[in-house]
Amino acid sequence: MDLETLQDPGVSERMKGAFRRYPTGVAVITANGPDGPVGLTASSVASVSVSPPALSFSVMGTRSARALLSAPSLVVHLLGTRHADLARHFAHSAGDRFTADQGWSTLPSGEPILFDAVAALRGAPLHLVPVGDSTLVVVGVLEVFHGPEDRPLIHHSRQFMTSEEF
Repeated sequence: MDLETLQDPGVSERMKGAFRRYPTGVAVITANGPDGPVGLTASSVASVSVSPPALSFSVMGTRSARALLSAPSLVVHLLGTRHADLARHFAHSAGDRFTADQGWSTLPSGEPILFDAVAALRGAPLHLVPVGDSTLVVVGVLEVFHGPEDRPLIHHSRQFMTSEEF
C-alpha cells in the first residue's frame, strides 16, 4: 500500500501540528557541492547504529538538499545555543552562509566544517530513500570531531530556543 492511499486529507496538517509540539535538536548539514559549499538546517537527525556507526536525517527537494544528496560525503554539525543565529541563516535560502565570522574551515576531504559545533560527524551516504516529497538519508559515519560543550539548541514550535527558554 502506498502513502497516498493511506492519507486522510487533514492528516498532513495535523501531523505538522503534532511535530511543532515535539522538541528536537538542531543540526546544520554541509557538503562540498558542484558550485561550492552547500548547507541546510535540519531537525531530523537521529542515531541509527553504533556498530557500524550510522545516522539519518531527512530533507525536502530544495536546491541545497539536492546538492547534499549528490555529494559523496557530508558533515552533520550538532549545534548548541551559541549557534542559534547560524541555524536561522541555514534554515532560509536567503540566509548568510559560510561567512568568515561564522568560523568555517575546510576538511582535507573538501567538506566545510565548523570545529566549534558541539560535534561534527563526517560521513558518506549509504541509503537514499524517497518518501513522498522528502528523502530519508542514512549516512555511514567516518569521522567524529568533538567541539566545546554548550547547552542544547532546541527546535520547538517553529523556533530555535535554549533549554532555559523551553
